[in-house]
Amino acid sequence: MNLQNLLTTKEKSSKRVGRGYGSGKGGHTVGRGNKGQRARVGRGIPLWFEGGQLPFVKRLPYLRGKLRFQSLMKKPQLVPVSMVAALNVSDITLEVLHKHGLVKSPKLPVKLTGGGSVTKALHCTGVQASGSARSQIEKAGGTLH
Repeated sequence: MNLQNLLTTKEKSSKRVGRGYGSGKGGHTVGRGNKGQRARVGRGIPLWFEGGQLPFVKRLPYLRGKLRFQSLMKKPQLVPVSMVAALNVSDITLEVLHKHGLVKSPKLPVKLTGGGSVTKALHCTGVQASGSARSQIEKAGGTLH
């Protein structure tokens, strides 16, 4: 390793505050204003602290009842079965639907809905289907797994 091969560093060290007027950023209060909680050394104030008043989270009502976890369930992405039938693919998976742009994410659940008509046999794996979509797929000779 030679001096020519060394990487150049462009990082500049921070000012040493509180070391007198000659340090470039120094002197009496060193950029912290006058007195107060934020001028002191030590642990900072958390972002959610509201100056001692009752915090926002504690002012909200409790979420009670059996449906309190319903928002945690992932809602399926709905795809009409006629759009799936229009593809030139007979084996339907989440990845195939994502590749053709019918769903946003292959990680979220997908549900096929009725509407339109299915003329060819579709073999669907890893997707849910409504009652009408299931009957249309099975009538055309397809399967759902």
